Amino acid sequence: MPHKITLTGSATGPLREYDRYVAFDMREKGSPSAPKGLKKSTFISYTVFVAKKAFNKTGLTKKSIMHEKILIQGEPTLDIPIDECPGEIGVICFQITVLPNKNDKEKNESDAKKESKQEASASSEAPQKEESKKQEEEQAPVSQPVAKEDKKAETVQSEVKETPVQEKKAEPQKKQMPNQPKGTQDVLSFDEIIVPEEFLKTRPNPEKTQKVIDFVKRTGRLDEPLTIEKETKLLKDGYRRYIVAKTVKLDKVPVVYEYQK
Repeated sequence: MPHKITLTGSATGPLREYDRYVAFDMREKGSPSAPKGLKKSTFISYTVFVAKKAFNKTGLTKKSIMHEKILIQGEPTLDIPIDECPGEIGVICFQITVLPNKNDKEKNESDAKKESKQEASASSEAPQKEESKKQEEEQAPVSQPVAKEDKKAETVQSEVKETPVQEKKAEPQKKQMPNQPKGTQDVLSFDEIIVPEEFLKTRPNPEKTQKVIDFVKRTGRLDEPLTIEKETKLLKDGYRRYIVAKTVKLDKVPVVYEYQK
């Protein structure tokens, strides 16, 4: 099982952009309660690697990342070359979140107080409106019930006319994914899928890979969907089919989701 790591803070250096990911440096203070006799650590430096698509969703920019407080959840790695990873520890980021600052928090609390006051005043006005409505109904002319009956008859006739149309609209529409393998829940582009380091280091069996390529060329689709972790979009199974899809230049790949426990 790979170890998980959580970091909080701001970037300590400029954002570096690559083909499909971005990287930046962070640092955290070591444990203040080290055992007696063990030298207390000062700071640990990290280099964080984030997929471009996940980074763009946060709304962060090259300038703002130096000032915003962020939370990183990911997995430590020592396999990245030192020229790309100047920090002591490299971190493959699965989730990046911008934390609210103190001013935003105070503003949200004041907005919440205003909303509660508005709701309280609205609820106090409701009984007054109901009382005035009752008085208007009592003072209404005797001929009003007849008018109501006429309107009711008109509504019944309009409902009878509209019934066939409503029945047609009520028919359930099944979601179909044409030309996709059985069990497919979604289709994703390659940019949305994160491939773990351990998969990238392996080389699938050439004979089995060729069989999948022949199947795709014959049918125009993969034989099975890839298994993806729902929250992180991390590839869990189907690396061979992932390689084949890229080899034959498919636009998107079918996936089935695995939820985090």
